[in-house]
Amino acid sequence: MTAYGHWINGAWRTPEKGHYPVVNPATEQVVGEAPEATPAEVADAVTAARAAQDGWSRTDPRERAAVLDRIADLLIERGGELATLLQAETGATRRVASTLQVTPAVDRFRRYARGAVEPDVVPLGPRAVKASALAPGGLIGAAAVRRPVGVVGCITSYNFPVVNLAGKAAPALAMGNTVVSKPAPQDPLGCLELGPLFQEAGLPDGVFNVVTGSGPAAGEALVAHAEVDMVSFTGSTEVGKKIAETAGRSMKRTLMELGGKGAAIVLADADDATATSAIGAVGSVWSFHSGQVCTAPTRVLVHRSMYEKVVTGLTHYARSLTVGNPVDNSTVVGPLISAAQRDRVEEYIAGARDQGARIVTGGSRPGLRPGFYVAPTLIADVTPDMTVAREELFGPVVAVIPFDDEEEAVRIANGTSYGLYDYVFSTDTGRAWALAGRLRSGNVGINTAQRHPETPFGGFKDSGIGRDGGSFGLHAYSELQSVVWSS
Repeated sequence: MTAYGHWINGAWRTPEKGHYPVVNPATEQVVGEAPEATPAEVADAVTAARAAQDGWSRTDPRERAAVLDRIADLLIERGGELATLLQAETGATRRVASTLQVTPAVDRFRRYARGAVEPDVVPLGPRAVKASALAPGGLIGAAAVRRPVGVVGCITSYNFPVVNLAGKAAPALAMGNTVVSKPAPQDPLGCLELGPLFQEAGLPDGVFNVVTGSGPAAGEALVAHAEVDMVSFTGSTEVGKKIAETAGRSMKRTLMELGGKGAAIVLADADDATATSAIGAVGSVWSFHSGQVCTAPTRVLVHRSMYEKVVTGLTHYARSLTVGNPVDNSTVVGPLISAAQRDRVEEYIAGARDQGARIVTGGSRPGLRPGFYVAPTLIADVTPDMTVAREELFGPVVAVIPFDDEEEAVRIANGTSYGLYDYVFSTDTGRAWALAGRLRSGNVGINTAQRHPETPFGGFKDSGIGRDGGSFGLHAYSELQSVVWSS
């Protein structure tokens, strides 16, 4: 069992306050010890990032790209070891830990290696101007130039720690920013391992730093620090609002990927094949990291004519899934991240039952010991006003809501405070496109739950501010500067 230090200015730093245990959600055994950061240690990490920022920002973009490519190479080389560690600290199945953590992290560093050499100057063309009291007339040129923001604080979520950090650090570094990372307290070990890996790839000391803590103190110190220019956060809406409030006091830029309560709308014209696609997409709530996914279609809005068919299909799907220890290759549904999260999900299920919904399958612990398990749960006869239909559970729970027409479906879909990812299933693509335009959601999938890596990703309303992904993600870590000159 390894006791980690903070990664600050290219070296391990022994924590002043000691360590806290990181627990395997499947075995309830300690798999490592993470350092407990003090505000002073967070400040040291920010100071290191600030000192390194000017030099890194002036590094040739091709050199920055080469470093990011070498990071990707090392992630491939160490991918097996890293996936094993991630599986232990997150409770993810091997598929999730490897193909949905390490592999997309590699892809993100590759993509932003290309992004580092994307043009950062947008010429605006010459223009003739008349003389004024401030300047002589003549021909002037102008350009909009993308400049690095500076020091970026990256605060990441527990569900996909490494790929989430890659999605922030890769574009930030590509643009010439420096980074202080603060991973989620439940599973920070994989993120700590990235420090020496980045150094081995050629990243200069101080450009990437990692501090951790078991509570909110480290993150709060990072957000409040005057030398942090931007905070990129993925996590709950509640915490995101607190970060935005603190960041606003010093006019920090923020990028917020927050909660979701995705609606999967199954229209009346959906045939058997489309209904099957919808069931498969919704089934990912259970099979994709035990529902700990902000984009999950946890509300299934079904036209009343299709209702029983979809409920029956989802019931069979849920009961076909193997729940167990994620190290077993037959396991599809693993544990939740912690006992607290398991208990929280169980409270939502009990609340739905108390409010009159029907627990079709699941709704209890599957009898596995040890581990923080909840069986794949399907709740039918849900009404839009029920708590289970309005709040984010972050667990393997699907709520099915009937509707009578599209107007009602849109009203229900838009009727929560969230707006991250919705889905429409129909045999008529044009009709689905039209309905998508009425959804107050940052992302809409039509007859699919697949994402495209170049699309802008983010949410409306309480689901966040800003966009990442592709060039949009690269630009999110830049400031625009206008340059005007006289020829």
